[in-house]
Amino acid sequence: MSAISIGQAIVLGAVEGVTEFLPVSSTGHLKIVEGLMGIPVDDHAVIGFSAVIQVGAIAAVLVYFRKDIVRILSAWMRGLRDPEQRYRHDYKFAWWVIFATIPIVVVGLAAKPLIQGPLASLWVVAGSLLAGSAVMWAADRLGRHKRGEDDTSFKDAMLVGGSQILALLFPGFSRSGATMSTALLLDLDRVAATRLSFFLGIPALTGAGIYELKDALGTGAGAAPLIAGTAVSFVVAYASIAWLLKYVAKHSFNAFVIYRIAVGLLLFALLGTGVLES
Repeated sequence: MSAISIGQAIVLGAVEGVTEFLPVSSTGHLKIVEGLMGIPVDDHAVIGFSAVIQVGAIAAVLVYFRKDIVRILSAWMRGLRDPEQRYRHDYKFAWWVIFATIPIVVVGLAAKPLIQGPLASLWVVAGSLLAGSAVMWAADRLGRHKRGEDDTSFKDAMLVGGSQILALLFPGFSRSGATMSTALLLDLDRVAATRLSFFLGIPALTGAGIYELKDALGTGAGAAPLIAGTAVSFVVAYASIAWLLKYVAKHSFNAFVIYRIAVGLLLFALLGTGVLES
């Protein structure tokens, strides 16, 4: 492939930043925009580029939640030294995030040929957008929204963390959508579900970006576009995080469900008419 240009990288970075933490599928949107710009969505360099610019969005989470992260990590380190500290929720939560990341790492490594091959198709993205919309709609209505962040348990973390596999295997399902929907079905309120999704995404997405860095640099995506895309992703993602937390405190997920359905149907139409190639 020809190298991704800086202009294309800026566009993709903005798309990544807006959609990474909204439950609308960043991978799906990136693939759609790549297709519209004539960039091959199943090229290894493109897949690597998409994973690397996610690090910008993750950096935005680290900065936005820096006080919470420092508190949790401090509690974890104190607990490693002092057994009496191990009963604290923050200490246990740190371990839960670590354990909840293991399933997606194992599946990601084992299923890499599928993820970068047949499952990278835009047909899969379109179908996953619609399927994920149905799950999100049901979760928002069936969940009782009665549990806060301090009420989360190891079981919650493992189930929500494990649900990230859906987005890994079916781009378009949305990692945020899968984790938030699972948390809602476990009766967490919308803000707690959203924050848990953020925290569980940090190690998984950071690891994916680091793992793909060599492929992204070595097969066509230059350093300058990677830097530009990652920087734009950081700025836009920070603004998106701030907006989303305020939004979910007062609104349901209906707007996201409707938007996902519209994008999924539009994508099916574009693919069916040959405007986009899968």
